[in-house]
Amino acid sequence: MAAPEYHRLARTPAHRWWRTVLATLFIFVAGVVVIVFSYLVVTLAAELAGRPDNGDGLPSFGERADLGIAFLGIAAFLPLTLLAARWIQRRPAGTLSSVTGRLRWRFLLTLLPVALIGVVVLLAGGTALTGLTGVADTGLDDDLAGWGPFALSMLLLLIVVPPQAAAEEYLTRGWLLQAAGAGFRRPWVPIAFQALVFAAAHGWGTPWGFADLFLFGCVTGWLTVRTGGLEAAIALHLMNNLVAAGLAAAFGMLTITETAADMPWTMFAVDVVVLSAYAAVVVALAKRRGLATRGPADPQPVEARPAPALTV
Repeated sequence: MAAPEYHRLARTPAHRWWRTVLATLFIFVAGVVVIVFSYLVVTLAAELAGRPDNGDGLPSFGERADLGIAFLGIAAFLPLTLLAARWIQRRPAGTLSSVTGRLRWRFLLTLLPVALIGVVVLLAGGTALTGLTGVADTGLDDDLAGWGPFALSMLLLLIVVPPQAAAEEYLTRGWLLQAAGAGFRRPWVPIAFQALVFAAAHGWGTPWGFADLFLFGCVTGWLTVRTGGLEAAIALHLMNNLVAAGLAAAFGMLTITETAADMPWTMFAVDVVVLSAYAAVVVALAKRRGLATRGPADPQPVEARPAPALTV
């Protein structure tokens, strides 16, 4: 049996189509329950504490608390996805991380500064092009929040953004890519499928915003298959969210409702270049490190091997 690529790792001897359907339902239903329950608990606590209403008309402990609850609610999908692989699909949860059955931390840490440079170039270049063309307000003339509020916001972001970004990657480039990959030998349909879901999940803004999210999903999905793991996708997603949210925090706009789905064509144009460059650098680094890009040639169901810990 040929060694499987990343997108085929869910196709173990224990694979059954209904397991994938059941596990997917478990992830999304349990995730919604966690998110709704968390909001209800925090809203009730805010109501009992006599807190004022937020922009949605609900009692709130403030914009930072609202952001933290929102991000941690998304982060809850990470353990749910790992549990679904282990309990329902009966395979090691670490096969969602990479073909080695674990997250390759050294590779991830190597890619973080590369991703940071890419995100900074995207924001700087996109903002400059937006200002030159006048297609949208850059917001650079707004008042700054001040060092104290900014530092407090950044502390919160450093806590909640990593698990939130990782959860989205494990759910899309991990779970959905492998769920579709169980039925397709070649990766292109699974890559396009998860990218479409990823873009749609961010809402329907401008056509350019949707196209950018779809492109982001395709490039990071391809890198996941090409490098055999989620490290490149997590690094770029984490830095993108951290820098973008940090910039919003600098101007005291943590409650802003716009997302990447609302971006103008100028940001998309710059992002095409940035994503292409990032992909080229990642592939070069992966080759230099000699990373494994395929899993074991004889995958076994989890019952046939000692029960491993949930490897992230």
